[in-house]
Amino acid sequence: MKVPFIDLAAQYKSIQQEIDVAVAEVMASGQYIKHGYVDSFEKAFAQKLNIANCIGVGNGTDALLLSLKALDIKAGDEVLTPALSWISTAEVISQLGAKPVFVDVDSDYFTIDLYKATKALSKKTKAIIAVHLYGQPCEFHALKLFCEKHDLFLIEDCAQAHFSAFAKSLTGTVGDVAAFSFYPTKNLGAMGDAGCVVSYNHTLADKVRRLANHGGLTKNEHLFEGINSRLDELQAAILSVKLKYIDQWNAARINHAEQYFSELGLVNEIQLPKKPATAKHTYHQFVIKAKQRNALQDYLANKGITTDIHYPLALPFEPAYAYLQHSDKDFPVVYQLQNEILSLPIYPELQHAQISYVCESIKEFYRTI
Repeated sequence: MKVPFIDLAAQYKSIQQEIDVAVAEVMASGQYIKHGYVDSFEKAFAQKLNIANCIGVGNGTDALLLSLKALDIKAGDEVLTPALSWISTAEVISQLGAKPVFVDVDSDYFTIDLYKATKALSKKTKAIIAVHLYGQPCEFHALKLFCEKHDLFLIEDCAQAHFSAFAKSLTGTVGDVAAFSFYPTKNLGAMGDAGCVVSYNHTLADKVRRLANHGGLTKNEHLFEGINSRLDELQAAILSVKLKYIDQWNAARINHAEQYFSELGLVNEIQLPKKPATAKHTYHQFVIKAKQRNALQDYLANKGITTDIHYPLALPFEPAYAYLQHSDKDFPVVYQLQNEILSLPIYPELQHAQISYVCESIKEFYRTI
């Protein structure tokens, strides 16, 4: 049996007629930038989050960069960010001349450790980027109180957590501003690069919209220097179709996760994902901690099962951040995690028989070593 890590073609086939109609409408219109589909998707996405403002942008990295720019993060400032994440959450800080200050994560939930964040504060700290990693929401109410106490901005990175929730609050609705990615592999994915910024703050949202469009809301208006980062009509049309199915797809991911929990619960050599009782985890990734991780990954590959590691090298240890001169002792949790974590296949179209095959193959590996 073959079990791919993800199957984007299967998702397309499940809604092909609707996607093809939407794309054909855009192509026939001759309007490819900032037209009807962009506007309708922004409104629909904001309504589904029950938040006032959504601004479509070119990708999730731009969404983070524009959020920081709108908050006036600049050279000399410091921004706290988790040590386990995709590099976007750190590089956007550096691109503004500010300093990324890495914070170790909780060993069970993989999200930023607030106790360690307190120790990382300085007089230069201006903001914190909270990453809802793998679909697991941070305890963002505690994060919000932490930021209010220390006069910090809170930016939510929701790239991997579309419609996850903590204590009934959806990801993206608690911070001053939030960034979403619609990269094709995300729970809600475009067919190319795309992203958005959301905020309850109208003034902040207006600034983000201007920054993403050369500093203005219209073609020849430039109140300040901005960049060119726009969600295009084709991607907005595709996302508008897919948005109707996101609850169904997230529910499928949760059901698949429950099957993994059921079938792997007695395997002592691995630790399954954990989540707080009040959290809704949407399982963008199903990440286990595994003894002899590399050997297990090779064994599964030989059985036709594709897995991945998110991420094989924690950010403080990437060559890009060698100038910060961090050591493994600075971030003991992520230093250990990077050698243990393994992402198993999980996507809505995955079949129960495929999950069982993955689980039996994992059990078989540990029986044979």
